[in-house]
Amino acid sequence: MDIQTSKIELVKLILSIENSEFIEKVTDFIKNEKSDFWNNLSSTEKKDIQKGIHDLDNGKRIEFTEFLKKIS
Repeated sequence: MDIQTSKIELVKLILSIENSEFIEKVTDFIKNEKSDFWNNLSSTEKKDIQKGIHDLDNGKRIEFTEFLKKIS
């Protein structure tokens, strides 16, 4: 089922509900739903982050003061 069909089916289900408390909860959920930042990153950004995590997992790290020296 594609996303558009899923949305239509969801709307049909919501329209059939008569419980106002439930509708309120669904509304709050939808309004408060935040997208995962990961999905908004480019493939290059994702690769850089994954490389950083890999480096840290393998003990490749520097002190914060050393980092500040490198970037200034």
